[in-house]
Amino acid sequence: MSTTQWGFSINEILALATLATGICWVAWKRRTRRLGAVPENKPLWVSFGAELFVVVALMFTCRIAVADWPKVPSGSMEPTLRVGDYLLVNHLAYGPRLPFTNTAIEFGQPKRGDVVVFRYPMDVSEFYVKRLVGLPGDVVRFDGGAVSVNGAPFDVQVVSQGTEANVAPEDRGQWLLHETSGGNSHTIKVNPFVMGREPTSGMGANCRSEGAAAWQCTVPPGQYLMMGDNRDNSSDSRVWGFLPHEQVYGKAVRVLFNLHDLSRAWTAL
Repeated sequence: MSTTQWGFSINEILALATLATGICWVAWKRRTRRLGAVPENKPLWVSFGAELFVVVALMFTCRIAVADWPKVPSGSMEPTLRVGDYLLVNHLAYGPRLPFTNTAIEFGQPKRGDVVVFRYPMDVSEFYVKRLVGLPGDVVRFDGGAVSVNGAPFDVQVVSQGTEANVAPEDRGQWLLHETSGGNSHTIKVNPFVMGREPTSGMGANCRSEGAAAWQCTVPPGQYLMMGDNRDNSSDSRVWGFLPHEQVYGKAVRVLFNLHDLSRAWTAL
């Protein structure tokens, strides 16, 4: 049985700002109607409240119903996402999430391989972005940093060993692997000295160990198994458990821009 969690983030701040400026807007409209004219000297609550209502309301509506633009703060999704990337998050892919409780008006369901933005289950005021590896009922196997789903063979090809001249500084000494799993292909990053030797304590009884860097999990109903593409440097389902469906926020579809690397603008995910 799930428990409603209340979050307070930028969306909730915008919701409260929309309410406050909306009240000011209604009050100002009623006052001008009563006076029959607009006074020359406007009170401060009009300039900083009523007149901002439309702008704030549009920002709020766009952010929760259409698209969002969060910034990537860490390297847990490298090489797919880089630190400083601003993402285009499509809310119409799954349907808008209302503020405070993240209640959904659902248009669709997350799919295996999606790069998903969600409320961090341990603190729903924070937003995380990871790749959806396992859907409810999926049997996910992990070995040496790579995954396979529902008995499919592991399909991994080495892209880089982190020693080439043109490799990004944050990728030096790391292996980049092209992984195909569950019908989806993407590039992951693995530390050759770790190779997935991370504990899976967060997923509990749904998983069994098959070795130092190998395990198998069955995803529970109504939940998802989320992992970062930077497999040895990611706080994901292995740490905090499966993601409840109600915490899904939107689908990241493109990198809008990165002020430190303009070539990443409009990169599809």
